[in-house]
Amino acid sequence: MGDSITQQSSRTFAARLQDAYIRRLDVINRGFSGYNTSHALIVLSKIVPKPAEANLRFVTIFFGANDACLEGTPTNQHVSLYNYGENLINIMTDPLIRDHKPHVILITPTPVDERLMEKNADNSTGPGERLRTAENTRRYAKHARELGRKYTHYNVAVLDLWTIFMTKAGWKEGEPLPGRRDVDENPVLKKLLHDGLHFNPEAYELLFEELMKLIKVTWPDQDPEQLPYVLPSWEIAPKIANPI
Repeated sequence: MGDSITQQSSRTFAARLQDAYIRRLDVINRGFSGYNTSHALIVLSKIVPKPAEANLRFVTIFFGANDACLEGTPTNQHVSLYNYGENLINIMTDPLIRDHKPHVILITPTPVDERLMEKNADNSTGPGERLRTAENTRRYAKHARELGRKYTHYNVAVLDLWTIFMTKAGWKEGEPLPGRRDVDENPVLKKLLHDGLHFNPEAYELLFEELMKLIKVTWPDQDPEQLPYVLPSWEIAPKIANPI
């Protein structure tokens, strides 16, 4: 579950997951453009089935891009850092989720590129209006990372996509933060983020690769190659005896 970054992944990341787990698990995209964690809590009962209806083996939680909008900006998507953390905890620990005893993957919000966002800004937000900054998004990513690591007893693993992207961009702690408007343009971020926020196919591929690595290391028995087909191969599958 997530926001527009999840919603827009159907032809890339979600499709790759479907292919990896074909005939083993169904992959359902529950991405909602513009949503933040406060929205997610309201709709949780509408998007999470009861165990009698379906069993969730994995749940990905990928919010934060909209929560990290600056306070007072016209889209009204901002969620305070404290409430963002509380909302994530409430999602992870909600009985609707816990009843499934799933493997939960908390994905941190990813870096943003302020120049690209401003270049592609919707005119409705006003000229020069900044909705997000690289530094503020970094704070939300750090909070999600630290929070998720405190909930491993809930079978939660953290995919620190912010750090993965920044490492790919060549950034090291203590250096000027790529994505800031007063820092030289970073060609890697430009390649990953087509408008400074949303993913290019290269970013979705990186997300897929890192997610599969995390599953293999954290829950090796859930690697696709370790899971049996739900229905047997055709050679041994039962079939009706057709009359001559």
